[in-house]
Amino acid sequence: MSNKLALFGGTPVRHKEFYDGPHIGPHDLDRLKAVLDSGNFGGIPFPNAQHTAFVDLFTGLLGAPHGLMVSNGTISLSIALRALGVCAGDEVITTGYTWMGTAAAIVHINAVPVLVDIDPATWCIDPTAVEAAVTPRTKVIVPVHLGNQIADLDALRAVASKHGLAILEDTAHGHFAEWRGRCVGTHGEAGSFSFESSKIMTAGEGGFLVAQDEHVYQRMMSLANCGRKEPGYDSFPGRTLGWSARASELQAAFMIGQVEQHDALHAKRAASAAKLTAGLAEIGGFTPVGDDDPRITRRQYYEVIYRFEPAAWEGLHRDQVLSAIQAEGIDLEGDTFYPPVHKSELFDVDAAHWPMIAERYGERIGPESADLPVADRAAADESVWVHHSLLTGDDQDLGDILDAVAKVRAHLHELHDAR
Repeated sequence: MSNKLALFGGTPVRHKEFYDGPHIGPHDLDRLKAVLDSGNFGGIPFPNAQHTAFVDLFTGLLGAPHGLMVSNGTISLSIALRALGVCAGDEVITTGYTWMGTAAAIVHINAVPVLVDIDPATWCIDPTAVEAAVTPRTKVIVPVHLGNQIADLDALRAVASKHGLAILEDTAHGHFAEWRGRCVGTHGEAGSFSFESSKIMTAGEGGFLVAQDEHVYQRMMSLANCGRKEPGYDSFPGRTLGWSARASELQAAFMIGQVEQHDALHAKRAASAAKLTAGLAEIGGFTPVGDDDPRITRRQYYEVIYRFEPAAWEGLHRDQVLSAIQAEGIDLEGDTFYPPVHKSELFDVDAAHWPMIAERYGERIGPESADLPVADRAAADESVWVHHSLLTGDDQDLGDILDAVAKVRAHLHELHDAR
């Protein structure tokens, strides 16, 4: 091991990148070629052949009665909210600690996002904060199953039932994770999944929606297909202005292979996450977020989240330590992964463009628009995110992660001297 941190000119522990592209299955190219040979690789007719095959496969494994694939995992949320009856000016409660797209999907239909704080144990939405935020305008709760955590669906269902609200689960991180033996995304009235390129299952882009109610599902289909009402999704009353949000046949065909590979890759990630957590416990200073809640019967590992403990790092701030680890070739992330939504530079929401926010927020939603101390602390000081691409390699990959952290721990004096 080098006697000097890479941050200050030493030799990095690792020189090669972790593979973070999609895992290609044995039949993927055959399926894609068949689609190309067919000459029909768009989303029309809707549903098309590969779309139908993937929906049948995915919903069957999820245990969902109805599903559809769409172009991405943000438009999916907007479509679901509209299908659940959310109108302009209605309020939708969601977590303030997530990718800003969750809240942006609410804004995009001219509804009003109500950002609430997170549970300090799991960093998912706090059900107590949700109940405190309910008003007569509230229509839907959107919990996010964050990283390798699952929001408290029991407590959220109690709040929703008490106030007559729907639950739309944002399951962009949680494909096939289970709460009480049932896949997340199927506990609410609707669930939304993402197949964006960083996700554990990906077609480069893509999203998926599930619904419990037949008419909600039919509205989703219509909304994704420009508002058309066609056989299979034409029995709900009225019609509505839709989006062109159909997934292509190429996306759907590729996703079949992603499902086929999932269980083997999940087993690898789960084993690696356990080894990583044990190794970090020996080094000290990284505590896994969450606990062994027996209601979580299967975790997903899109990101494994740790809580940085400054006392174990001689009072250094997380960002100083992560900068040193990153210089060793290991990309552990802090607030660069998720800032609080209302502090994200991408969440640029003003009343000139989205007038329904004005009554609650004034001219714009900004850093002072919400008081979320737990989310602020997690983002600014505590969170350490380990992406699944770091967990699907071999033992050498895992060894490099732990060696880099141990090296920084052994050279804290260099970081202190640099302050």
